[in-house]
Amino acid sequence: MDLVKYVQEEYTNKNEFPDFFAGDTITVYYKITEGNKERIQFFRGVVLQRRGSGSTETFTIRKMSGNVGVERIFPINMPALDKIEINKRGKVRRARIFYQRERTGKAARIKERRM
Repeated sequence: MDLVKYVQEEYTNKNEFPDFFAGDTITVYYKITEGNKERIQFFRGVVLQRRGSGSTETFTIRKMSGNVGVERIFPINMPALDKIEINKRGKVRRARIFYQRERTGKAARIKERRM
């Protein structure tokens, strides 16, 4: 086994989160430290992509704040991540849905996947 992979698997904390994919609407709860106080903040939006593998895996979430689109990239093994909730499953045909950036209003809707 590669030494780098061995060290990553042994010493990084593995978070247990539900499986989610591009097009899903999720809520990410993460810890924020301000001075000596700690609080939990959430970020709810549509998953644009999941990227990487192992300890370097990340996912990108996009939400609309007023009329401005806000994107945030989270590492999947970030120690500050508290939990991830899946709000809706989206039905998309691509793994990376960057075309959502140009869409607004009704055109930006994603069909819901039935379970």
